Amino acid sequence: MKPKLVEPAPPLQIEADLDALFRDGKPIRRDFGNGNRLHMDRPLPFLCVHVGSHQDAAFHAVSANASYLIAADIELAGEVARLVAQRTRDHCGAFLMLDIGELAEDRFLTEDVPFLPPFEIALACGDTAAEKAALKRFATAASAREAKYRTPRVDELNPTTSAETRLWSDPGDVACLTVRFAPIYRMPGTRRVYPELHDLVVANMVDSALQAVSAFLKASSLEQPATHRALGRRAYIDAVVRADRAIDNVASTFDFLLAVTPINAEPAWREFQAGAFERVPALLYRPLEFEVADQKRKLYSVSLDHLEDPLLTRLLSEKQQELDLQLSMLAARETPRFVELGRALYGSVEPSLAARARTILEKVSRVASVARQKGLDADAVAAAARDMIAGYRSAHPDFDASVEIRGDLPAGLLVSRNRLLVSRDTSLPPERLTALLCHEIGVHLLTYFNGDAQGLALFRNGLAGYEGMQEGLAVLAEYLVGGMTAARLRLIAARVIACQAMLDAATFEEAFHLLRRDFGLDDHSAFNVVLRVYRGGGLAKDAIYLRGLVQILDHLKNGGSLTPFWIGKISAAHFGAIQELNARGLLRAPRLEPAFLSSDAARPRLKKAMAGIDPIDMVET
Repeated sequence: MKPKLVEPAPPLQIEADLDALFRDGKPIRRDFGNGNRLHMDRPLPFLCVHVGSHQDAAFHAVSANASYLIAADIELAGEVARLVAQRTRDHCGAFLMLDIGELAEDRFLTEDVPFLPPFEIALACGDTAAEKAALKRFATAASAREAKYRTPRVDELNPTTSAETRLWSDPGDVACLTVRFAPIYRMPGTRRVYPELHDLVVANMVDSALQAVSAFLKASSLEQPATHRALGRRAYIDAVVRADRAIDNVASTFDFLLAVTPINAEPAWREFQAGAFERVPALLYRPLEFEVADQKRKLYSVSLDHLEDPLLTRLLSEKQQELDLQLSMLAARETPRFVELGRALYGSVEPSLAARARTILEKVSRVASVARQKGLDADAVAAAARDMIAGYRSAHPDFDASVEIRGDLPAGLLVSRNRLLVSRDTSLPPERLTALLCHEIGVHLLTYFNGDAQGLALFRNGLAGYEGMQEGLAVLAEYLVGGMTAARLRLIAARVIACQAMLDAATFEEAFHLLRRDFGLDDHSAFNVVLRVYRGGGLAKDAIYLRGLVQILDHLKNGGSLTPFWIGKISAAHFGAIQELNARGLLRAPRLEPAFLSSDAARPRLKKAMAGIDPIDMVET
């Protein structure tokens, strides 16, 4: 009979783990059973410790850190924590233990209180100057954050229950900061949770703890990170990767824009023209290749409960919700519900945006109506696109984009993941070729491939709400290469007016006549704008081009850089999240930047944009 292998005791396991961490940089993720775990994704001068329940906010606040210990009993926690502290202090030069837990109750809240009182945070630390600096910074940081109408009040910790006791009464030479906070995220008298309040409390504790560590390092005369966020997680745990992959599997089953784009645009134009522009043409769509309800079940079977990273949990949750809304729209295609779901996804047309669009249409010279001249056909455009893609591929072999000529698209180009689709009906003026390719390849495809290199599919598929900034960048690209014509800017403005009319319940024909009569678009241009806006039953997307352009121009005027936008498909609303992930080392620098940025044509225009310009100023005569 084979002898039974005996698992080494935790201290022996951890000694070997710490040797590998300090010698080889190998992360530690050691489970001791019964929910006990030590996690250190790199050598760091602190350890967050939680003893007790795995169901409370303190557990989630501790396990969101790059260096943490979760233990079921205080004896094991003390033994493991002291060993980690001694070894890590020798390696890093200083070490802070953060003992984080919860108070037994929310003592300031009573049934007859006439208003929401402050909530309690209790702190304690050792006698050294560095520990006191950490406590002061934690108190300042935590006090600055409101938690749903309740402000923190920081007091000295005086434990009243066994759950509130400190990790050890005599830490010896280990620097320690003890934190206890009121469980305000629980419904009074129950174990039920207010989820949003829970997340706010966790975020406050995580941020305050990292600020405390930063202050501790400064007081210990050690180098501080550029930002306390740099002390956060620097590796994706398996649960994050699995959740991201599962959400990507759902996103990969459909292309939203292809699914709502008519496959009979040219026949529809001829039908509309033959009916003297008074009868809505029949629009045909691709049949869906999946069951919407089935994809929704898969989408929400992706659990985000154990990602141990509040920021990534929020980003993935937002993407879940966005995909859910897109799936709902596809299920409602060609019904009245499609419009309202689209309003939820893309927003309404704000009055200021509509006013800006009208100003453009009034002030930018109308292009004289002329017979449609034959431009570059699909084969010529596709050949030029393949040449530009080859240039990017020569700079980076992984730029694996393809070009397809399709007969089921309206005239123009469309990017679907790593494919550039060119309509067979395309007839492009030669002076617009470079601008359009920079729009589609230099922005949309480039950010797809850069996002693909970030380790999570989320960055290539796009963070929730990314499309507005993407289209703003793409239109800016057209300007930077000298391709912003009066006709193009007027078209972008006309889309806003058509979106507003559609959302205000104008019919297809009414919107068409509005663009033609009031704003001087020729028949075919007006039809193409209205077709885009009324596809699927009414799609509010096309207002985002001008909105995104205004946002990116404001960003440049205020001293912002374009570089963060090239890492993947992101929105301006996620700038703070991107900065944090970058500080934590979770994001890589863009593999490629758009080739047009370094061109002689782009430099003076970019300088002009950074000084502050209006979209009207982008038209060059």
